[in-house]
Amino acid sequence: MTNRFTRQRNRRETERRDSDQTTETADTVDEDDIDPSEVVRTGDGELIHEPTGLVLEDDQIDRGPEWRAFNHSERQSKSRVGAPTTQTMHDKGLTTQIDWKDKDAYGRSLSSEKRSQMHRLRKWQERIRTKDAGERNLQFALSETDRMASALGVPRSVREVASVTYRRALNEDLIRGRSIEGVATACLYAACRQEGIPRSLEEVTEVSRIEQKEIGRTYRYVAQELSLKMEPVDPKQYVPRFVSELGASEEVQAKANEIIDVTAEKGLLSGKSPTGYAAAAIYAASLLCNEKKTQREVADVAQVTEVTIRNRYQEQIEAMGVH
Repeated sequence: MTNRFTRQRNRRETERRDSDQTTETADTVDEDDIDPSEVVRTGDGELIHEPTGLVLEDDQIDRGPEWRAFNHSERQSKSRVGAPTTQTMHDKGLTTQIDWKDKDAYGRSLSSEKRSQMHRLRKWQERIRTKDAGERNLQFALSETDRMASALGVPRSVREVASVTYRRALNEDLIRGRSIEGVATACLYAACRQEGIPRSLEEVTEVSRIEQKEIGRTYRYVAQELSLKMEPVDPKQYVPRFVSELGASEEVQAKANEIIDVTAEKGLLSGKSPTGYAAAAIYAASLLCNEKKTQREVADVAQVTEVTIRNRYQEQIEAMGVH
């Protein structure tokens, strides 16, 4: 017992002595004489004079959780916050949503009376999420964007960019006189190009309810009014996907890229459709690699005509000097 009290007393004296030394050191340091290069910021947000340990700024705010987790599943199970805000929803995901499952917090099924009550609550919840016609139109446009993006198989970053572009178009009053679906489709196509995701206008038209001519016209208008910077589409972006869908080898893919590089240097790419150019290069590469694919097979994958492939193919083999 005595030894334990002795150890505690010694420890308290040591701590008091260290505290006194720190105070004396801090008192002898003038903040005006401190070299800024010797000041460091710790992970807790403190500013400390490194040689003396003087704390210059101690505004500490711990923004992390109070719990600890050592893997992803533990973090997911302990987290008590909802999903992050997103531009893909008209309210940015900040409103409440009532789950469609008719079960309580313990997983037990609700009674028929409660199910009917929850059904009414869901209905009114959906109605009050939009306060006016403008928000209802925005909700419809963003849901259409999400539907088309899912059908195209593009990543979430493209959906976010498309949603932000549509909101900008709405703020600039570019929607007036045009269909909501048309502007939403044009914004999605613009987002694909900005993010470097190879999706042709024909592919976007397939998942849209708007004609290709109107989508192209609206896209050009939106890109011009919002000053969107669009780089020319590189045909090589389409090659991996087309080769994969054809079931061709990596040798064909490498040869097609080589054909595109060589012929583009000679100026053949100017004014040509990138999908048709890529399709013709793949067709030529399949012949050179003895993995013959028919023009019809390549045309179906690239969604171009056989005439386009034949024309581009002739130009490319002449430029390559292959006969």
